[in-house]
Amino acid sequence: MIAFPNAKINLGLHITSKRSDGFHEIETCMVPVPLFDALEMILAKKTSFSSTGFPIPGATKDNLILKALSLLRRDFTGLPHLEIHLHKSIPMGAGLGGGSADAGFALKLMNNLFDLHLEDWFLEDYAAQLGSDCPFFVENTPKIAKGRGEILEPIQVDLKGNHLILINPQIHISTQDAYAGVKPKLATVDIREVISDKTKWKEQLVNDFEASIFPKYPTIAKIKQDLYDLGAYYAAMSGSGATVFGLFEKKPTQQDWPTSFFVFEGGL
Repeated sequence: MIAFPNAKINLGLHITSKRSDGFHEIETCMVPVPLFDALEMILAKKTSFSSTGFPIPGATKDNLILKALSLLRRDFTGLPHLEIHLHKSIPMGAGLGGGSADAGFALKLMNNLFDLHLEDWFLEDYAAQLGSDCPFFVENTPKIAKGRGEILEPIQVDLKGNHLILINPQIHISTQDAYAGVKPKLATVDIREVISDKTKWKEQLVNDFEASIFPKYPTIAKIKQDLYDLGAYYAAMSGSGATVFGLFEKKPTQQDWPTSFFVFEGGL
């Protein structure tokens, strides 16, 4: 059985407070976009995991897909072994939710393979134990995310027919470093209200991480400006970076990006 976990972008991202557990309260709008990994699982005599494409940092035992399997085995005894292969096309640590998407889609695949018949809310509960963004990928539709990112509310976001450009300059920004530069504060705008009117996005839809990351990494700030110069009606860093995306009403003219950059273009 195969699935294609997709990336996400953040339309606005406010860090509103720091919690007593060390996490931060956020408010953002997450939207799925058509950049995909490929995840295959088959029943096997022994559980194994392999990957191709972008390298996955860390020990295999810490991979979120295997942690998802362990979570299910904790509550459902006698689950079969799986042979798992993941092809990574979404860059890791790029603000695109690639690892979280793999975990969320893994839970959905296992739910089907094992005939568990778990409803989405149940899968979202498991996903929240794996990571803050993981629950988003269960339903995989535009959502306002609050709390650590696990409190989800549906929102209508119509990007159909738009053109998307994602640019990652291959700069790694750890989540810890990104949050270290942020001073939490309450949002000055209602993100839901702003998203309802695209004419407000450029001026009012803000990613709070940009204020500290752009001075430290001017290449990332330049990419955002380049996307606006190319005709984007909205451009921003996604998540904690370093990927910057641009949204266009129509496909722009060809742009020569540095060969060291990861570049994705596609229709929405």
